[in-house]
Amino acid sequence: MTGSSGRVGAAVAVALTAAGWSVRGVDRAPGGRTSVIGDLRDPRVHRAALRESQVVVHAAALHAPHVGRVDDREFHAVNVGATETLLEEAERTGVQRVVYISSTSVYGHALIPTDRAVWVDEGLEPRPRDIYDETKLAAERLVASAASSSAVLRIARCFPEPLPLLASHLLHRAVGLTDVAAATARVAEQDAATGTFNIAGPYPFTRADCPALHHDAATVIAERLPDVAAAFHARNWPLPRTLDRVYDSGAAAAAFGYRPVHGIQQMLRTRGKGSEPTPPE
Repeated sequence: MTGSSGRVGAAVAVALTAAGWSVRGVDRAPGGRTSVIGDLRDPRVHRAALRESQVVVHAAALHAPHVGRVDDREFHAVNVGATETLLEEAERTGVQRVVYISSTSVYGHALIPTDRAVWVDEGLEPRPRDIYDETKLAAERLVASAASSSAVLRIARCFPEPLPLLASHLLHRAVGLTDVAAATARVAEQDAATGTFNIAGPYPFTRADCPALHHDAATVIAERLPDVAAAFHARNWPLPRTLDRVYDSGAAAAAFGYRPVHGIQQMLRTRGKGSEPTPPE
């Protein structure tokens, strides 16, 4: 498990352990789930990480907040070069399966709506908008061409935010951390599930809702989820007037039984009326 000291990597490591795997975590930073500390570009590190491994879950990367603060060459070296090196070592040592943690951010400019919200399934052609998107997409392609069985998980928005903003995002573009971890643990053991999959939350909308969601999302939400609309009102949170996109995880559901549970209704049941930046676990 690379990136095991990060928020997503640590959660995935916990889920894999709970599923019965013996997990070896590797990261440049120390962490409770990390046993190999070092840079994956170092041969000693990736050899130690992959020794006697059956499955590689690769989450280590530079992320969107690093854009503009880290040189583009370093983005390529970390997100693409280290992935390529890891895959070469995986092939050499006979790793059976590779799972790559990517991001729905790779859709980039394709997420900009015109006259309707964008329905984001895996058929939407990515249009990278920055070095992060470009390097994550390049790494996806490397994983897809790996010798072993592989799956790419494009995870939706999954980081701490103030509750009103998080609540709005959980309607159409955010995902709970435990859903990401559960999806990764599930796909890791299903060799037949190959390809690229969106991993997002449980949303109440369909593709047919996209025009209305773009022009009058509040009315659609109130009609579809009156309890959620009432909860927003009780907390003095405005319902979004427009939604720009809706992520679709249907392919993951069909391929390996992904069933997200940590959506807006679950959050409203378990969180208070404050605005602390705590995401759904």
